[in-house]
Amino acid sequence: MTFTLHGIAISGGYAIGRAQLYSHDRLEVPHYVLRKADIGSEVTRFDAAVAEVRAEYGYLSEHIPEGAPSELAAFLDLHTLILDDAMISQAPKGLIRQTACNAEWALAQQTEALLAQFESFEDAYLRERQQDVKQVADKLLKALLGHPGQAPMKVSDEPTILVAHDLSPSDMVLFKRHTFAGFITDLGGTTSHTAILARSLNISSVMALHHARSLIQEGDVLIVDGIAGVVVVNPDQLILDEYQLRSDQWRLEQQKLKRLKSSPSATLDGEVVELLGNIDLPQDVFDALDENVAGIGLFRSEFLFMNRPDLPPEDEQFEAYRDVAAAMKGRPVVIRTLDSGADKSLDWMSEVSVNPALGLRAIRFCLAEPRLFVTQLRAILRASHYGQVRILIPMLSSLDELDQTLELIALAKAELEREGQPFNPGVPIGGMVEIPAVALAAEWFAQKLDFLSIGTNDLIQYTLAIDRTDDAVAHLYDPLHPAVLQLLAHTLRVGQRLKRPVSVCGEMAGDPKMTRLLLGLGLRSFSMHPAHLMAVKQQIMHSHLSSLTPLAAKLLKAGRPDRIQTYLERINAL
Repeated sequence: MTFTLHGIAISGGYAIGRAQLYSHDRLEVPHYVLRKADIGSEVTRFDAAVAEVRAEYGYLSEHIPEGAPSELAAFLDLHTLILDDAMISQAPKGLIRQTACNAEWALAQQTEALLAQFESFEDAYLRERQQDVKQVADKLLKALLGHPGQAPMKVSDEPTILVAHDLSPSDMVLFKRHTFAGFITDLGGTTSHTAILARSLNISSVMALHHARSLIQEGDVLIVDGIAGVVVVNPDQLILDEYQLRSDQWRLEQQKLKRLKSSPSATLDGEVVELLGNIDLPQDVFDALDENVAGIGLFRSEFLFMNRPDLPPEDEQFEAYRDVAAAMKGRPVVIRTLDSGADKSLDWMSEVSVNPALGLRAIRFCLAEPRLFVTQLRAILRASHYGQVRILIPMLSSLDELDQTLELIALAKAELEREGQPFNPGVPIGGMVEIPAVALAAEWFAQKLDFLSIGTNDLIQYTLAIDRTDDAVAHLYDPLHPAVLQLLAHTLRVGQRLKRPVSVCGEMAGDPKMTRLLLGLGLRSFSMHPAHLMAVKQQIMHSHLSSLTPLAAKLLKAGRPDRIQTYLERINAL
């Protein structure tokens, strides 16, 4: 029987093959009360299970297959850090001693409490970290229960699609040597670690299918549409033929796009457009370089702070920033300061905001913790000696916040000067335009900053008062809403008038359907995931600004959604 499942498109392209089920057995967790004399030995048994899993992670780290993405080692290290965190490795022992329960039950109770905390986070990236915690806890639970590991996967001459409830980085090690045409999972999202690996491996994938693992049977023929986020199960011959044609066309288009790497990023009428890459991990810089980016437009530094019980010391931060700056060999590297707090809770933070999206986060949190902030600023400034580093401040909302930030940057510089540490005293300082108030007051912010970066994801969310991670209102998330477009256009006009560079680093920048509109509105600097860069570059190289600008101006005045869409279609048809 043919049926279709809908999820989230993670990695583009199409894959056709036979389903190979990957089993994460749902283990029943027993609960029993221990005799007082047995509590000590139960704690010892728990410690032995932790040691066993730690040894397994160590083995996997030492045996990463050749050709595996560089992020894989970092993710294995991350899972080791989660395992060693006191909330996993110590708290269950406290429950064993307090309630005389068995180790499995103590671990399950502690894991549930942790996952509930992660589920409350507003930020999608942080909320998806609950999957990392669950994967580590599941592995530890299997060790406690003496559950056997995964059976070796079958080797097949036919293309195969991996079907799983969820996948962890360590799972990726186990099947890396097998060539899969694609994979699908019930869980996961666009910012999950598995999604990052999927994109780096260039494997067609769809996630958040919810029930794929239970509905699909071993050997079913699957079509994975990594563009539309659709999985077709047991398609008829007509559908197979159609998708085979789409797959062939997709491969040809990707091969053609690769030829653009060495081509100048400029419009047909000679306007040069800067194409930058967004990175989450220091290792991502090599993917960006492979796409010949003009620089790093957004380095999300919060990765260094997550999934650990303590703060990263200054030297550790410095080395990460320095390595990226040095690898770019003179190309700009924009490092966003810690975008965390409240909804983006760190392991050593205890306070939870009632309304996370409007709470103590990003620069607000950093100003409330000035020593933490100065430590990061010192690390970034030290890295500026090794490349063209720029500092980007997230979620600014007032000029007072900006003034306080500039004072702390001056303090960090003064400390480094006294210590004789080399740094670039003229390192450019920029601000994120994510809050409508800042877009409307862009002129005053631009006068105090060297550049602006528009974070369209949050700007849209705050402008339209919707949580883009909430399924109930996600359909209202609209980059083409007239108010959003007016804020974008106003910020770009301010940048042009005051001669301040303005870039867009949100999802709009990496969407080829938006490229020509943004060009027509005046954008000349796009920052995106490196995987999207060539498709955007192609749109730029086929564009005439003299034709785009008048149509973009008309679109701004269109008002109604249907008219806006009509003008967008006309712009993209030029």
